[in-house]
Amino acid sequence: MYWLPLLVNRLIWLVPTIFGLTTLIFVLSRVVPIDPAVLIAGENASLEQIQEVRSRFGLDEPLPSQFVRYLASIVRGDLGTSLYTQTPILDELKARLPATIELTAVSLAIAGAIGIPTGVICGVHYNSWLDHVLRVVVVASVGVTHFWLAIQLQIIFSMKLGWLPLAGRFEGTMPYPFTGLLVVDSFMAGDWRSLGSALQHLGLPALTIGLPTAAIVQRFTRNSVISMMNSPSIAYQQAMGFSRRIIVWKYLLRSSLAATVALFGLTAGIMLAGVVAVETVFDWPGMGNYAVRSIMYSDYNAVMGFTIFAGTVFAVLSVVVDLVQVMIDPRGAT
Repeated sequence: MYWLPLLVNRLIWLVPTIFGLTTLIFVLSRVVPIDPAVLIAGENASLEQIQEVRSRFGLDEPLPSQFVRYLASIVRGDLGTSLYTQTPILDELKARLPATIELTAVSLAIAGAIGIPTGVICGVHYNSWLDHVLRVVVVASVGVTHFWLAIQLQIIFSMKLGWLPLAGRFEGTMPYPFTGLLVVDSFMAGDWRSLGSALQHLGLPALTIGLPTAAIVQRFTRNSVISMMNSPSIAYQQAMGFSRRIIVWKYLLRSSLAATVALFGLTAGIMLAGVVAVETVFDWPGMGNYAVRSIMYSDYNAVMGFTIFAGTVFAVLSVVVDLVQVMIDPRGAT
């Protein structure tokens, strides 16, 4: 149970983190030059109707009172109602969450499958021609924006080659929603046609997010491997007569993975920003697409709800990453 004190400590820090995020978002929503009462009542509403809306939603109360009331609703799990769709924001986010989770999970898998092995190769063959070539690729990949890469992949693989769908998440009859994750649901139902459709639609958006992230993972893994190669523990393994392959894959890789797992937690925020852009380009029905639509319609309630929900998910993910890191290397349990 060496991880239990770490878990308790991280959960305690979740409360002030979410409170600070809520406070910041609430203040920003009140300083923007948009009158929420006018948005709710409509452009052609009379002054009496606008004032009625203010009274109904408590917008005529002092800001501290509004904040306390909003904070109480957050504690109850109520993120408010969308000004555009007039539906509970939490319900819409929960309905779109599986699509975002599926896209993010596949993107992380691509980033890890490419970034970790190539990072280890670069670290082991430090300053070789292969290391230099891959480092150039890394620098080029990090400088590419998700928005531009998404459009280029659409042009090449959808419009010119016709290999993968241009946009959307699925075609045909949806499988029974066991989990909301189409790949998992199709596999559980044994529907291979649906599974193929889900994977095809995942291909381009997951590559758009996964490739730049893989470059970051590769660079971080490379530096970690180089650091470990010069450590006394690796020198001891070499003195004991262990082969290079055993040292790399049994000792070096495991020690480097702890730092790489921490990197996944640090890049989660970057990936979340990428998801927002990628879901918009590929018309992916996830939370990022919902956030962009809410911004376009000046639905400040939905924007606040998305930000708080996404921030909470990111904070919880950070706790999970810390626990996984400690499980890989228990020496980090502090």
